[in-house]
Amino acid sequence: MAISLRKNKHSGNVGLDIDDGFLAAAEVSDGVLSRTVSTALPIGLSSEGEVTDPQGLGESIKEFFRRQALPRSVRLGVANQQIVVRQIEIPRVENDRERDAAVRFQAAEAVPMPLEDAILDYQLIERVSIGDSERERMVVVAARKSMIEQLLEASRAAGLKVEGIDLNAFALVRTLAAAEVDAESQGEKARVYCHLGGMTNLAIAVGSTCVFTRPLTTSWDADDAEIASSLAEDIRLSIDFHSNLPGARTVADVVLSGPGAQREGLLYALDGLIGRPVTVAQPLGTLPAYPMPPDEDPHRYTVAAGLALGAAA
Repeated sequence: MAISLRKNKHSGNVGLDIDDGFLAAAEVSDGVLSRTVSTALPIGLSSEGEVTDPQGLGESIKEFFRRQALPRSVRLGVANQQIVVRQIEIPRVENDRERDAAVRFQAAEAVPMPLEDAILDYQLIERVSIGDSERERMVVVAARKSMIEQLLEASRAAGLKVEGIDLNAFALVRTLAAAEVDAESQGEKARVYCHLGGMTNLAIAVGSTCVFTRPLTTSWDADDAEIASSLAEDIRLSIDFHSNLPGARTVADVVLSGPGAQREGLLYALDGLIGRPVTVAQPLGTLPAYPMPPDEDPHRYTVAAGLALGAAA
């Protein structure tokens, strides 16, 4: 089975978010969220977004799907240090094969891993005119094959049919950027999305297009002031890096999501430290309201819902 990070437009599958602390599954059909279920994940099966025990994780997922009677066809997400996201520019190319060759040539310089060890994909951001020539700006994604294989091994052990593997950052933006009503006013501004789960995942998007992402190593065992200070520094560094990219848009604000976004006092502390407005997202964006039991946390399902939506970010 060929695995690609390219995003397709099929929906109706289950999106499965494998967080270091929990499994969250969301089922979406025709843009409507029809079901959400989650469970705690035993320690040691996944660490910092990477599968560390494929068989153990597979058994946990298998039991979770059996208990919840979930469909076995899923879309999975990844977010860890074994993924590299870079922006590149190439001359405008009409032929798909020539574009692929040009992207791989540029990626060999921009991506800090041998391309033979990686799964490579890309997305067009925009076309720009520079002097008399037209150029294409691309987001290039490279994921280490060995990391993807560990995830697939766990999926096979769980008896899942993997329909696609996506970046959690793309799924995050897919869910939350749909809440932007005035697309024109947002077109010239970028927004930071920071998902605070078992691991922290940051994405910067212009409208619904994710142009930068990186995982952050937030330690939730520290005190509140230390967490806020460390997270604010990581967000500021990410904004600075993004601002130096060709054609970068000004970052207007920061949106928090995930279970950690509800941590008392974090929003207020970050708002003062980052120097930009900070808000907490509606966890499911503009998806129609779904009745959850009172003990369910809707903030667990932001990424899972975006994976299930499966549309281009």
